[in-house]
Amino acid sequence: MASLLLTIFAILFPLFLASHGSTATISVQDLPTLSFEEGYIQLFGDTNLKLLGGGRTVHISLVERTGAGFASQDLFLHGFFSASIKLPSHYAAGVVVTFYMTNGDMFEKTHDELDFEFLGNVRGREWRVQTNVYGNGSTGVSREERYNFWFDPTDDFHHYSILWSHDRIIFYIDEVPIREVVRSQTMGADFPSKPMSLYATIWDGSSWATSGGRYKVKYKYAPYIAKFANLSLQGCIVNPSNHSSPCDDSDHNLFNTMTLSSDQRLMMLSTSGGTVPGEKADIAGGIRFELNCVSHILVHVQGTFDKTIACR
Repeated sequence: MASLLLTIFAILFPLFLASHGSTATISVQDLPTLSFEEGYIQLFGDTNLKLLGGGRTVHISLVERTGAGFASQDLFLHGFFSASIKLPSHYAAGVVVTFYMTNGDMFEKTHDELDFEFLGNVRGREWRVQTNVYGNGSTGVSREERYNFWFDPTDDFHHYSILWSHDRIIFYIDEVPIREVVRSQTMGADFPSKPMSLYATIWDGSSWATSGGRYKVKYKYAPYIAKFANLSLQGCIVNPSNHSSPCDDSDHNLFNTMTLSSDQRLMMLSTSGGTVPGEKADIAGGIRFELNCVSHILVHVQGTFDKTIACR
């Protein structure tokens, strides 16, 4: 399975390379995908997890009795992990949907974690997305950043992807990078470096998710259904017993080659320049995209960091 996965990725990898230099751009539509039975197992939620389209689409739901979740069958050390997700609509305060990687079941006190957390809201207010990076159990380096969407994530499916290599971590939404964490000497062992599995869950986060817990889940609107499709696991599979892997340096280099171009860096909606480590970055005024033409996007970030970036 591991060798086949990497062979497919190696064949497709040239499609991701930009026309300039060795910088790679991601085309998630071209990635090979897996059915649920081929790559995943159910974690909890019994009948709250439903498979459609031959297992190519997964619905997980939250009701008062329980939420639901699933995980990858394999452990990975580095790779590119992606899913198309459609979030529950209408009133969704307190609801949390996640798409993330962790090894907390194996390293309780020194775990690594890479998160997309989607935080529901009251009717008429938008969902928010939070990215988390934890390495070696540390919550003090490159921790949490929170953003408003520039679209309605409940209207349709959108792509959410995590690139994790030896040197960097990049979070993407619809192929737009929103956050990059680059390994540095100061991070030391706090850069995520141990094998992780991929998870997707929906659960009740009433105590904190919406306005610090002010608004709770209202189960009269249940079931809350999060829909997942185009599930892609492109990584180096690791043996869970001894953490050995058939991947060699060339395999890992496939993912190390995937970096950001100068244009992508301008597009990146990260607040890394103004965030105090360990604090949540809250862009109060939101993010507005104005599409002037196909090749020109003006990104205006209002609020605490108040910066305007032109991308060509």
